[in-house]
Amino acid sequence: SELWSDEPGFLDSVQATGVTGICGSGIIEVVAEMYLAGIISEDGVVDGGLSARSPRVTANGRTFSYVLKEGEPRITITQTDVRAIQLAKAALYAGTKLLMEKQHTDHVDRIHFAGAFGSFIDPKYAMVLGLIPDCDLDKVSAVGNAAGAGARMALLNRGYRREIEETVSRIEKIETALEPRFQEHFVYAMALPNKIDPFPKLSAAVKLPPRKTVSEDGIAGDAAPRRRSREGHAARRGRG
Repeated sequence: SELWSDEPGFLDSVQATGVTGICGSGIIEVVAEMYLAGIISEDGVVDGGLSARSPRVTANGRTFSYVLKEGEPRITITQTDVRAIQLAKAALYAGTKLLMEKQHTDHVDRIHFAGAFGSFIDPKYAMVLGLIPDCDLDKVSAVGNAAGAGARMALLNRGYRREIEETVSRIEKIETALEPRFQEHFVYAMALPNKIDPFPKLSAAVKLPPRKTVSEDGIAGDAAPRRRSREGHAARRGRG
């Protein structure tokens, strides 16, 4: 269907097949909304304590899932789905952080999404997930098929070809697997939106939920007391 799910006529247009799954840009929005609604913690764990208040949070073995749509097929967001999004976005963010460090900058002024997939990503949800660094939301945009446009420019204009050749000669390749800081950035980027990097511009535009921890078995707790407890335990062991 060419229609979005909130547009008139959508249900009629998909009557033959029904809703069968979630697209790539859609799963970004769903997981981000689950975080904003408090269904998942900053560490990406589905809060199983909500199952007593909502039939949409259901047990799935030792973890919990969120029912996005009842019917046939039943569409759920599992803990594995959330983890897959975290791994992908953490790798992208960690790579971006490395590039920023190489350029000796701690912020970006403008972000462009390239490609067909990038054309449908909502900048707000991408930033809520921590897929991209903090930036003014109105400075985040899609540029469409940038690779195709660049290829046409090179084929049709000698000046652009010379510019490309000159630019290529100055490219510095960054091997993320060999960068000692990549793993550190990756671990911090697994949290939503990030464990240590502040997102002041995003926070000014979107009300982010208070931080909380949820254990792997889905039991929620307050993040701050847990940290104090661990620190106190370490201090007691040190004195002993």
